[in-house]
Amino acid sequence: MFEIIFLGTSASAPSVDRGVSAALLLYRDQRFLIDCGEGTQRQLLRSGIGFRKLDKVLLTHGHLDHILGLGGMVSTFARWESMDALTIYGGQWALQRVEDLMHVVLRGGEVDMDIAFASISPGPIWESDSMVVTAFPVTHRGPGVYGFAFEEKSRRPFLAEEAERLGVPNGPERRLLVQGQPITLADGTVVHPEQVLGEEVRGTKFVHVGDAGRTDDLVAPCRDADALVIEATYTSDEAEMAARFGHLTARQAAELAVAANVQHLFLVHISRRHTGREILREARAVFANTTVPRDLDHYRISRGSVEKVRNTHGR
Repeated sequence: MFEIIFLGTSASAPSVDRGVSAALLLYRDQRFLIDCGEGTQRQLLRSGIGFRKLDKVLLTHGHLDHILGLGGMVSTFARWESMDALTIYGGQWALQRVEDLMHVVLRGGEVDMDIAFASISPGPIWESDSMVVTAFPVTHRGPGVYGFAFEEKSRRPFLAEEAERLGVPNGPERRLLVQGQPITLADGTVVHPEQVLGEEVRGTKFVHVGDAGRTDDLVAPCRDADALVIEATYTSDEAEMAARFGHLTARQAAELAVAANVQHLFLVHISRRHTGREILREARAVFANTTVPRDLDHYRISRGSVEKVRNTHGR
């Protein structure tokens, strides 16, 4: 299960109601900040989550509305939050721009913080025993643009009743079976993992795409996602402008959700020219299970289910 908090959902520049691109993904005890537009640190505070355990930033690309918030946030982390390390993942061009920004923030030794710049390429970029984060290329203006797929690893549930019937005691024996190792009982009986493990269950899949200029190359990485976050800067009557500037219409994003068999679609990067209702109306005509979140909306994403947790509007 994942949780997503939308920190900034406006395109290019903030509006009265929306900040620029940023989202916080929560998985167990891990925190992933995806993009960090201007004002992100204040949104983190308003969300009620704050800066706790936030040591990983994933950048979709290097445009300023996706990275400028890093300067202020790093300064705050180093001076006031006792954060001594941060890893920033991104394409080479995005990281070069962030390094230039950090030269200003960290100049003169006033701020002491260990910042690691992790240049990514298509494939896994972070992994734990239960989840993997994979980067995939996205077409937009400029080089090194990426989307991110967060996937829980498949698992085989432990069949406690079957273990009980076979006489497997509670304790380390059951843990070994879950880990795929056979055990020998006190009477000499050998119990194999397949005797007490059920059919494989696929984990939750969440995909986040920042700015994008086409969708045909996104069907495969988005396929069967329980939730997809992607931009919808324009409406269909502006399709020519969308193509010229490397962005998507709400209809294009919805058509991607259909083609990739996505369960739920979140549309962000909303232009100040449009209301959320306009974007939602166009998308839902193609894909009904669409949401246009507001800043600070908070959702829980599990296998085949998306649930709104809360929002902190007006805090």
